[in-house]
Amino acid sequence: MPIKVPNDLPAVKTLESENIFVMTETRAITQDIRPLEILLLNLMPKKIETETQLTRLLGNSPLQVNLTLIHTKSHESKNTPAEHLFTFYKTFDDVKEKTFDGMIITGAPVEQMAFEEVEYWDELCEIMKWSKTHVHSTLHICWGAQAGLYYHYGIKKYPLDKKLFGVFPHTVDYKKSILFRGFDDVFYVPQSRYTTVKAEDIKANPELRILASSKLCGVYAVSNKGGRQIFITGHSEYDADTLKNEYLRDKAAGLDTELPENYFADNNPKKNPVVSWRAHANLLFCNWLNYFVYQTTPYDIKKIK
Repeated sequence: MPIKVPNDLPAVKTLESENIFVMTETRAITQDIRPLEILLLNLMPKKIETETQLTRLLGNSPLQVNLTLIHTKSHESKNTPAEHLFTFYKTFDDVKEKTFDGMIITGAPVEQMAFEEVEYWDELCEIMKWSKTHVHSTLHICWGAQAGLYYHYGIKKYPLDKKLFGVFPHTVDYKKSILFRGFDDVFYVPQSRYTTVKAEDIKANPELRILASSKLCGVYAVSNKGGRQIFITGHSEYDADTLKNEYLRDKAAGLDTELPENYFADNNPKKNPVVSWRAHANLLFCNWLNYFVYQTTPYDIKKIK
């Protein structure tokens, strides 16, 4: 089944060119199906790029998904056209009276700041508090995961000696995790961050369980009991050239960012990146949608609490 998106969302043309089944609002309203209502809080500066990446993954499952996009009203985006935000995005005020089967909170390039210094922190806290009673399962990504662990459980983030940057091997720690059902013994995930969370802090909280990690990157996936809150520290949703573009951007800005590890063919930035994470990225999002949203959310969406 497809993901339902607004009629003229730029992601439609991109995904259709990749033979990914998307359904516009006009067609979807003629179907008598209870679709999954998914809310995407997009905190990334290049919102069109991020919404396309996540729409691609959400659309690659047998389930019909209605996607609602929101952005923070307390921060003015400088990298996304105002017309795009006006046309396709809502704010929290527009949706807070509704309930959703699932929500995704993206990362954001603010991880070197203290949480409380982030311009939209208070608004994000309000949304995360609301999610506990209005969303069946919330998936937090990268900085969104760190923010969620800090808000919900007081888990601190710590600076790394240098930017963790590249594509790294990961393993499943909790073998019974249905979020990682079907995963290989070793799977690869793009990472791009300056901070981390500590396993010992998470293990000290009986409400949390580490599901997957990496010897090189530390904790990758954490869930609370029941999977209502899931935290993913990496960027499985990244496109083939996302790390390349970040690398070129950092170099242009005069940063001493090293070449992303395990990424370019022969470790040569003049060659194309080698994509080693796409299959597991699709499986991760399919498992989340199936096991943590579709299988357990009430048919009457108003009963979510």
